[in-house]
Amino acid sequence: MKIRRLSEGTVNRIAAGEVVERPAAAVKELVENALDAGATRIDIATANGGADLILVEDDGSGMEPDALRLAIERHATSKLPERGGEDDLSHIETLGFRGEALPSIGAVARLLIASRTASGAAHEIGVEGGAVRGPSPAAFRAPGQRGTRVEVRELFYATPARLKFLKSARSEDLATQDVVKRLVMARPDVAFTLTMDGRRVLDLEAGRDLLESRLTRLARIMGRDFHDNAARVDARREGVSLSGFAGLPTYNRANAQMQFLFVNGRPVRDKLLIGAVRGAYADFLARDRHPALALFLECNPAFVDVNVHPAKTEVRFRDAGLVRGLIVGALKHTLAEAGHRASTTVAGAALSAFQRQSPVLTPSFQPPAFRAAQPGLREPAALFGDNLASVRVEDASAREEASAPLPLGMARAQLHETYVVAQTIDGIVIVDQHAAHERLVYERMKKALAEGGIARQPLLIPEVVELDPAEVVRVAARADELAELGLVIEGFGPDAVMVREVPAMLGKLDVKGLMRDLADEIAETGNALSLKERLEEVSGTLACHMSVRAGRRLNAEEMNALLREMEATPHSGQCNHGRPTYVELKLSDIERLFGRR
Repeated sequence: MKIRRLSEGTVNRIAAGEVVERPAAAVKELVENALDAGATRIDIATANGGADLILVEDDGSGMEPDALRLAIERHATSKLPERGGEDDLSHIETLGFRGEALPSIGAVARLLIASRTASGAAHEIGVEGGAVRGPSPAAFRAPGQRGTRVEVRELFYATPARLKFLKSARSEDLATQDVVKRLVMARPDVAFTLTMDGRRVLDLEAGRDLLESRLTRLARIMGRDFHDNAARVDARREGVSLSGFAGLPTYNRANAQMQFLFVNGRPVRDKLLIGAVRGAYADFLARDRHPALALFLECNPAFVDVNVHPAKTEVRFRDAGLVRGLIVGALKHTLAEAGHRASTTVAGAALSAFQRQSPVLTPSFQPPAFRAAQPGLREPAALFGDNLASVRVEDASAREEASAPLPLGMARAQLHETYVVAQTIDGIVIVDQHAAHERLVYERMKKALAEGGIARQPLLIPEVVELDPAEVVRVAARADELAELGLVIEGFGPDAVMVREVPAMLGKLDVKGLMRDLADEIAETGNALSLKERLEEVSGTLACHMSVRAGRRLNAEEMNALLREMEATPHSGQCNHGRPTYVELKLSDIERLFGRR
């Protein structure tokens, strides 16, 4: 078959397959256009998952008739700057820049665009399967109101094969909601509404300030609990700034769906950023648990390349190491400043459990021990029999100490040789003594490793590990980083490395397996996290065995010493696996349990 030039309509339909693969992608492109036009309010509506109708209306700058005509042509855009008479792809400051969205949508759907500038009359232009109609005068909004309304009807009617691959209306609606929520989170200074099949799904007013309104907007999307359990992130390094909010480790999820990352206001899903988040939380969460957070990275547009993915959801940084270090450092600093704080959802779960399981006591109920002995209030131990046999109450004179401003209060009792009960100014704290001490020991071990370095164990016979030549190059480039972690390697020809020393604390080690894991990880993320995680896992295991075990009786002095060290130790609100080390119940919560409020 001879080489031939494809028709313009075919080219547009092919482009539509990359740019608009489903209704959610069309919504994303249209909303980004509205944001780039300076809109302060954007209204979105869909019908039948977006297959029948997508409507996006904004109050942005609007377009003149000539601009409308250009807007539906491929690769026509007002967003790409010019430098030296050429288009500059290295300094992109807008969400869109390729000029493909509107012509791609018009090639596969019935597209109608109506627009008005602040000083002109309203006009509209239509495109159906690539055929253009207009521009022509149109009735659009009240006189003097500027903005643009884009209607997309019968999406993919011109490409029936693509239409067959759409999922259910419910699935398409969920995908659209996810896209809109990410854009909404990035711009709390813009009002949004989202209506699906006549039902209002989102209705968000604009905040007065981009930064101050951010947590409020995030709470509307991520839930009220995130508002109560998030710590502010704010860091800068070499012209790159990072802001946002990170959830406490005890406020975690089973998947990464509650992780939102933005670069210069653009929602992205980037391996480097996700890997940095994983590295920052590695000390605090088990591998199958994930933090909730929203991070906003701002940098010079020339520092980041956004033109690496058709959907613009991936980016490349000029200095990826700088960005990763900034994210890891900022998150660790934020979590350290949170100190012993645990998430409020822990107490909420405890209260819910109490309320679900509280027995209903009838007037005829009497504890067995009471019926047998009728001892009166002067003998409480006999009254309750063995029910509280492991509770040890301290001397009454110690009650005065509870008035001291101590976050975790003063120890009052030990339950079942496992849980320390402390009284605070306005409530009680119940501490899991083993989990708490495990975190304290782990933090001491980490500090010792950081200050004294990691002890190395020379191999009696150096181990030669065969790798792919590209893997050898990548691993060798990280030799200094690996040496800091106790692993000393050197090149051994083009397709192998020689391991001379390993971290002593790892004991008997599968050196070949470790090196292959490291090579895979460096290829995927650019960093050797698995070795660090193995060291931390060993430290965590040692800490577990070295800590106070459940079942050990503690005296008042030991219990209070544990509480004071928890208050002074970062991250003591959760054990090494992300579980809480204590539950705090406010007096008001307890009063509600007993119907006092």
